[in-house]
Amino acid sequence: MDSQDVEKIRGQEPLEIQCSEGSKSESDSLLVTWNSNDDPDHPFNWSQFRKWTITLLLSQGGLVTLMSGSMLAPALTTIAQDLNTGVEETQIFLSIFVLAFAFGPMILSPLAEVFGRRPIWIISSCFYILWNTVGGFSRSPGLLIASRILSGFGASAEFAISNPVLADCWHPSERGKSYAISTFIPLLGPALGPIIGGALTGTIGWRWSFWILSIYDGILVIIAIFAFPETYEVILLNRRAAMLRRTTGRPYYTETHGASETLSSKLAKSLNRPLRLLLTQPILQVVAVFLAYNFGILYIVLSTFATLWIERYGQSETYSGLHYIALVIGYTIAAQGGGQLMDLLWKRLKERAGNSTAPEYRVPLMIPGAILIPLGLFIYGWAAEKRYHFIVPDIGIAIFGSGIILNTQAMQAYVTDAFLKYTASASAASQFLRNIFGFAFPIFAPVLYQRIGYGWGNSLLAFTFIALGWPAPFLLWMYGAKLRALGKPQW
Repeated sequence: MDSQDVEKIRGQEPLEIQCSEGSKSESDSLLVTWNSNDDPDHPFNWSQFRKWTITLLLSQGGLVTLMSGSMLAPALTTIAQDLNTGVEETQIFLSIFVLAFAFGPMILSPLAEVFGRRPIWIISSCFYILWNTVGGFSRSPGLLIASRILSGFGASAEFAISNPVLADCWHPSERGKSYAISTFIPLLGPALGPIIGGALTGTIGWRWSFWILSIYDGILVIIAIFAFPETYEVILLNRRAAMLRRTTGRPYYTETHGASETLSSKLAKSLNRPLRLLLTQPILQVVAVFLAYNFGILYIVLSTFATLWIERYGQSETYSGLHYIALVIGYTIAAQGGGQLMDLLWKRLKERAGNSTAPEYRVPLMIPGAILIPLGLFIYGWAAEKRYHFIVPDIGIAIFGSGIILNTQAMQAYVTDAFLKYTASASAASQFLRNIFGFAFPIFAPVLYQRIGYGWGNSLLAFTFIALGWPAPFLLWMYGAKLRALGKPQW
């Protein structure tokens, strides 16, 4: 390799879109950066086909994750009979999977910042396949709970990897378009899961709910081996620097990795980063609370929706699952419309601010979401309470689902823009509370509806959301920058 080749690989200027400040002096000639804004090795400059292939692959993985969380809902009564368990314990079979989502990303996200997105996603998916398959063979409550926790840990890679990969590959101006697909397909999981689970439980048995998902995820892993390259620019630049050190013998380094830095030192800094971010960044704490309540009420609705149709409307497990199609419709409208609106708002606000950008430009999308969530809960709750025609609660659940999608898209994009350097760890930190709520809320859901009914039960959830959710967009818009500035920079 001659000196010209080395110089071409090493790079001359920092990539502007990485927010690197200043230019390198002569004394920094060993610092490895991108060649230019058009460097073909940077994921921003990959072909649209390649970026969409990665986006769709990871979104399918997210679909498997969220289907696994909800597919057992129509089968809970049958599982309780087969394993001889009570109502509360049976509900844990469903929600314990979600509890693993809280802790998995806190470990997997920093590992992805050390080893890269690709290996962590593939290994975690294989771990999920193993334990999800074991879940289908469970003959005791203990083994089923253990397999659900462990498979949930592997499946949580979707929360640790997907959003960071999108930030790696897509320009901020395209983020809404990519979120329209990446958010929409996984959030079909909570709707499609009970539909498929109900059909399987009523025909070939609930155990196939596990095995079919393991087979499908196995196919995704095989595809990923060939179609999912590493996207994290830190890893890509570190590889470039390592190659230069091998070929020249000179101590090339990157902004994030010194030539002599060891793996143990990188792990020591990275593994506690999500927790440090959550404890030291006020803006993440605020977003975490909003996301937590969103996810909690979503899982209350998901875990009890099938039971409503079975017990209150006298429908079969198979037909009860079909009502989740209403959620699919709501998700579809919100995801596609919300993604386009996000990019449009970003562009307009950027132009108005003289071409400058800020994470707050994602916030306006939260406003329609904050209105639709309680509206949907009121319609769904009181229609179910009065036993109106099935189309009325279905309309309510579709409106509710639309609001959840809009709110989730906006807040996830906000976190991505606010913490571009450590997107994986920041996403894990922001989702920690939400997944604990997703585990805990469905446990008390049956008691809630038994004691005060669907009308007042959902009204209670809606009024609580109004108290928390309606001030949220105004708080982030007016004080988001100040809250970010209060955060300690030692990440």
